Amino acid sequence: MKDLVSIITPCYNSSDFIEETIQSVLNQTYDNWEWLITDDLSTDNTVEILRKYNDPRIKLEVLEKNGGAGNARNQSLKRAQGRYIAFLDSDDYWYPNYLETMIGYMEDHKAELVYCNYSRCDENLNPVLKDFQADKIVTFSNLLKTCRLAPVATVYDSQRVGKFLFPENSKREDHVMWLNLLKQVPEGYPVKQTLAKYRMRENSVSRKKKHIIKDQYLVYKDFMGFSTLKSLYYTANWALNGFLKYSKIFN
Repeated sequence: MKDLVSIITPCYNSSDFIEETIQSVLNQTYDNWEWLITDDLSTDNTVEILRKYNDPRIKLEVLEKNGGAGNARNQSLKRAQGRYIAFLDSDDYWYPNYLETMIGYMEDHKAELVYCNYSRCDENLNPVLKDFQADKIVTFSNLLKTCRLAPVATVYDSQRVGKFLFPENSKREDHVMWLNLLKQVPEGYPVKQTLAKYRMRENSVSRKKKHIIKDQYLVYKDFMGFSTLKSLYYTANWALNGFLKYSKIFN
């Protein structure tokens, strides 16, 4: 019997993209999954689209109050029953063999955390930059300087390491969660295949690097408890790596 995978999805006003995301999950060759979607009080017809699908594996919760992506992910995580935790934002896309390949690698290598290559695309899922390469083992130390883990392309084993919630008072909640996880997991392993598509939307928070320098500084200062000097050092490294990663896009 295949182990259950819990797919965690925060959702807010995603009607333009959610059906492609839904199909990418329904098309998975690994079929023992539950999809925990938490809608953050959308004002468009996202919820109506989701409710058209009668698959019992799709478990939708609609919040009564907007609380942000971190809170929405946490609500899904609290309901998750699966051994493996996977993340898929409501505008991203998996290739059909994503779960089968990622879980297979984890089982074969007894890995607690894996990540893979992914395509960096525009809003129409057309590539705008070379695929991100999962080309090195990830550790707490090297994740401080640049966040190599994207939710769309990362899976961890909650049976071995537990569940890790997201901070709800940070715009860099993904990075904080991965860092906390890698305090417990010595290494995350690369799966060197392109298995997902990440939409790099122009208006996304993560794309506006110059506007979130302060938020990134607080990752180190407040959440990691580093000194001011050490926090500035890692913020500078993160900013440089971010510039190199995205400088050729949407100029």
